[in-house]
Amino acid sequence: MEEEIGRVRKSATTEIVIRIDDFGGEKGVTIREYISSERYTGFTKQGTRIPAEKWADFRKLVEKVVL
Repeated sequence: MEEEIGRVRKSATTEIVIRIDDFGGEKGVTIREYISSERYTGFTKQGTRIPAEKWADFRKLVEKVVL
């Protein structure tokens, strides 16, 4: 099971992609960079995965961000 939640443009060639997935039998949220260029198109190694049981903790931290 994989569901893309959305994308945020980082630059002309790079987007941040947020997905819910099931990796190794564990549900979680994956946040990765996706590049579209002449040399390469696809996901990079840049990113992170938050297991479902840690999502509430992560969300509380993000809610503290004030810009």
